[in-house]
Amino acid sequence: MLIDTLKKLQRRFHSDNRGNILLVVMIFGTISLTVIVLGLTGYAVSENSASNKKHNSEMALQIADAGVNYYRWHLAHNKTDYYDGNSTSTPGPYVHDYLDKDGTVIGQYSLEITPPSPGSSVVEIKSTGWLSSQPNSRIIIKARVGFPSLTDYAFLTATDAWIGDTEVTHGKFHANGGIRFDGVGDAPITSAMATYTCKGDQGCGNDEKPGIWGQGGPTQYWKFPVPAKDFTAVTASLAQIEENSDPEDGGIKFSSSGQQGWRLQFTSSSQFTAYKVLTTNCYKAKDVGSNSWFWPCIDAASYDSGTVYNMPSNGYIFVDDTVWVDGVVRGRVTVGTSVGKSIIINGNIIYTAKDGTDVLGLIAEQNVLIPKNSPDDLEIDAALLAQNGAAKRYYYSSNTKNSLLIYGSIITNKAWTWSWVNASSVVISGYVNTDATYDANLTYGPPPGFPVGSEYNLLSWEVVK
Repeated sequence: MLIDTLKKLQRRFHSDNRGNILLVVMIFGTISLTVIVLGLTGYAVSENSASNKKHNSEMALQIADAGVNYYRWHLAHNKTDYYDGNSTSTPGPYVHDYLDKDGTVIGQYSLEITPPSPGSSVVEIKSTGWLSSQPNSRIIIKARVGFPSLTDYAFLTATDAWIGDTEVTHGKFHANGGIRFDGVGDAPITSAMATYTCKGDQGCGNDEKPGIWGQGGPTQYWKFPVPAKDFTAVTASLAQIEENSDPEDGGIKFSSSGQQGWRLQFTSSSQFTAYKVLTTNCYKAKDVGSNSWFWPCIDAASYDSGTVYNMPSNGYIFVDDTVWVDGVVRGRVTVGTSVGKSIIINGNIIYTAKDGTDVLGLIAEQNVLIPKNSPDDLEIDAALLAQNGAAKRYYYSSNTKNSLLIYGSIITNKAWTWSWVNASSVVISGYVNTDATYDANLTYGPPPGFPVGSEYNLLSWEVVK
């Protein structure tokens, strides 16, 4: 009996042990399931939170961008208002509500506007956007907009043009007339003409030619016809430049010299010396489109002792006379002439730096001229504008020069040339080698008083936070 009893207890013990193991399995299984459920729940909550955060961040970005777009629209309607419509120059930031499609305010954007620096047209727009439900999560966008200058061309003319086989142009080139292009270019070459009559000053005999033709290239840069440039918009307001040259406004104005004109010689010390030109030399010459000889007296021969001036604080110099210009330019300045007067390049004009800090604009109501006794190798760092005349060098018999380098821009109303060739396209007067390079700093930082476009362009857009 005792043995039977012990066997029953043993069987019961084994049965209980299996129950204990099952219990342990169930407990740990429950814990594991709970951990998994909690983990999945936490992951789902985390994913939802991240999704919401990403959505809110995207909304804040859109709100900030709306601020940029709003101020671009504002500038389109009031091009010089950098204070968000305030009657006084009230500093920002300027805060605006952002509404959804139902007209409910869901966020705000704050604007800080940086006006253009002197000599520039570039406006900086800093827009910070956020949601009302998450005001501490903000996105900041910085954008820059600016008026493109009409000096956005290495060369721009209202008439026909001829680039010879020893000439190189770096930058956009446009003529409202036809173009004979035998040289080398590296940017768009455009003409407003589908076809035109090529005349003797381009080596033709009244031949019908395409708007752009010649032995140069690359021809993939050629495009014609394109819309003509409106030279009423290209011309600068010399009356406005004269007004801005008032010394009370920080400008400098020279009245008639009583002699041949004025020479302005710039120096690297941000100054210039103004001399009266007492005498000039005259040489027999021919003009573009004419077979008649005449005697232009544009080579300065003698001067008075001169007076030293600091560069004008507002960048405007107006000369009520013919003016000769040369020297080393430090600063930003424009020289304009009165009606009927020309500007003569008296020698090399060099910037101390070609980074936009030094800019010279030469606006002649008539011509921008290079005289007979110009340097054999001449460099002109400047934006040239012959408003009602031409940028050119007259034909002087048996008078050739080596090289001409222009760093800037050339805008000329009438026929332009630095070189004269014979029937074999050999240069027989003027500069044998010419290189015109566009100063890219002029696009949004033109010389004071130079004409600019009427619409702001978006220059840059970046998220900074």
